[in-house]
Amino acid sequence: MASNVFSQNFATQAPFGDLTLADNTVAGGLLSFQDFPASQDHYYEFNDFSQLQGINTGFADGIAAGVEQLRFDDGFDEASSTHTPEQLPEWACAYCGVHNPSCVVKCIYSGKWFCNGRMGSSGSCIVVHLVKSKCREVQLHRDSPLGEAVLECYASGNKNVFSLGFVPVAGDNTVVLLARDTPPNHPSTRDLGVDMSQWQPIIEDRQFVAWMVKVPSEEERLRSRRLTPQQVTALEELWKAAPEARLEDLEGGPEEPENQLTPAVLRYEDAAQYQAVFRPLVKLEADYDKASKEAQRRENITVRWDVGLNKKKLACFFFPQDDVEVKLMMGDELRLKHRCPSGRPAWEGTGHVIITGGSSEEVCLEMAKPEVPEDTSVGFSLEFVWKATSFERMSGALKLFKDYSASISGYLFHILLGHEVEPITLRIPLPKASFSAPNLPELNHSQLHAVRSVLQQPLSLIQGPPGTGKTVTSATIVYHLCTTAGSQVLVCAPSNVGVDQLAEKVAATGLKVVRLCAKSREAVASPVEHLTLHHQVAHLNLPGSELFRKLRQLKSEKGGLTSQDERHFAQLRRSLEAEVLAHADVVCATCVGAGDARLAALRFQHVLVDECTQASEPEALIPLVLGAKQEHWICPSLRSKVYLPLVRPAGNQLAVQSGSSTN
Repeated sequence: MASNVFSQNFATQAPFGDLTLADNTVAGGLLSFQDFPASQDHYYEFNDFSQLQGINTGFADGIAAGVEQLRFDDGFDEASSTHTPEQLPEWACAYCGVHNPSCVVKCIYSGKWFCNGRMGSSGSCIVVHLVKSKCREVQLHRDSPLGEAVLECYASGNKNVFSLGFVPVAGDNTVVLLARDTPPNHPSTRDLGVDMSQWQPIIEDRQFVAWMVKVPSEEERLRSRRLTPQQVTALEELWKAAPEARLEDLEGGPEEPENQLTPAVLRYEDAAQYQAVFRPLVKLEADYDKASKEAQRRENITVRWDVGLNKKKLACFFFPQDDVEVKLMMGDELRLKHRCPSGRPAWEGTGHVIITGGSSEEVCLEMAKPEVPEDTSVGFSLEFVWKATSFERMSGALKLFKDYSASISGYLFHILLGHEVEPITLRIPLPKASFSAPNLPELNHSQLHAVRSVLQQPLSLIQGPPGTGKTVTSATIVYHLCTTAGSQVLVCAPSNVGVDQLAEKVAATGLKVVRLCAKSREAVASPVEHLTLHHQVAHLNLPGSELFRKLRQLKSEKGGLTSQDERHFAQLRRSLEAEVLAHADVVCATCVGAGDARLAALRFQHVLVDECTQASEPEALIPLVLGAKQEHWICPSLRSKVYLPLVRPAGNQLAVQSGSSTN
């Protein structure tokens, strides 16, 4: 770790003096940068701590009051600076051009400088860049009040600015930089007497605290460039391919990659043209998603080891939520690594997220294997495990749609291609009495009309704002399709939450519902656990069920089975799962989950896709083509005017240029 100590003296009778970078105190002793041994890393010293009395609020107010008196870089005159864009110094903000050394911060990964001024309501330039580029480490300017310092945790060396904060040192007029997850009894801080309850982040409201990095003045802001959010996103994307690119380079845009994509159209000649448009877009999204996941690596993670109720090892750690682009979900697979725990060989292990923090921001990872370095708690790195399953199933659905026309009814085939077709009315027996389903609310006039219409049409779109009863309407439709048509219904949604909600509603009608989960999520608690396939299989009372339960328990206790027992266990599981699925009235899964091999033998005549506008078109195609020749395809929606989105460009300019960003 660098031996950096920042000290500030809040004088009560004299103004603040000059700010310098030196190995001795400045004239007047008002602010200095000193060099100390590594054990005294990153703390701020206040010679008049009386101004910082009180916890949190009083402490921060004292700093703010003192900073108001500081003369930041008195020799710098922004108004007299007449730099053209070509003449701006290297430390000028890459977004807006502000180049006051007191206001800028360097992103260590990209080498670019950004200021602490706000870009509208989205945060300061530096924070916006760190979030979009998924970088975490910064360095101050050599002419800034605190000198050329890399911000890092005093205890662990953690340089993730989104998890760094400052804490006062008891009785020493000092504050120290510490990571959010620093244990109170950490050896490096034990003698400092810090109280972690007084910890405050160095980034507040998506902006560095002003006593650390100055906010540009109003005059500086008026003279700066103004970038739109679209320009910022485009510039960040351009930097990935050309790190030295400038804002002016956006005008021409990338020409060669643009020609690799076929523009989306409203009508397609055939399924081959349809696949030619969407398959490159799926690959583009897969590449983008993979790069995003790989960039979300975290270093210097502090882990607290625990044991779950199922006797599996748990790794608990803090995961800051300041980075809004990183969303941890229940069931996500993560990989923990350590170079050399306690002198032993390097270790790594994977696990699935079972708890996602909330206000405490603590995440719990259930480890796949029991061998973990329990005697080590610091210095771990964290990686997101990227899986291509979703994108492989989208590509598979597109290929099946192109190569096997019998995978879908002729009517729906032509509708998807945008062809003009004659309307069809299905001959299906309608309920003779009430259309309302058991244990569900009575339908109002509009819901009744929707149910009646959907039952007689091969393709339907249910639309309406939240609170209008679309979920009840959907559950009622599923009930009548099962009871009157007498065939299985496949119910899907893009998200696990949406699937669970609809599964619960449908199950309330008395139908046999099976919730199919990805095998990687079977250990994650579910609000509809009793409906899940793995739960029902575990509680069957059929020939082979008892042996299956014994083998499963043995596998859990021993961490594995012999090769012979493993084959027998897998065979029993497939057999029991097929039995449960075959006798289900309704199968619920995510759109991607509909491509699970366990559903390959089933033939669904009716498919309902909830929240269809939240899915890309190739994603919504999976449940449609992987069944049989469906008579019904029903799409409840949240919007008043909706078309299926083509693909989520996720900020990728190539996708935007292909026309796929338009709904």
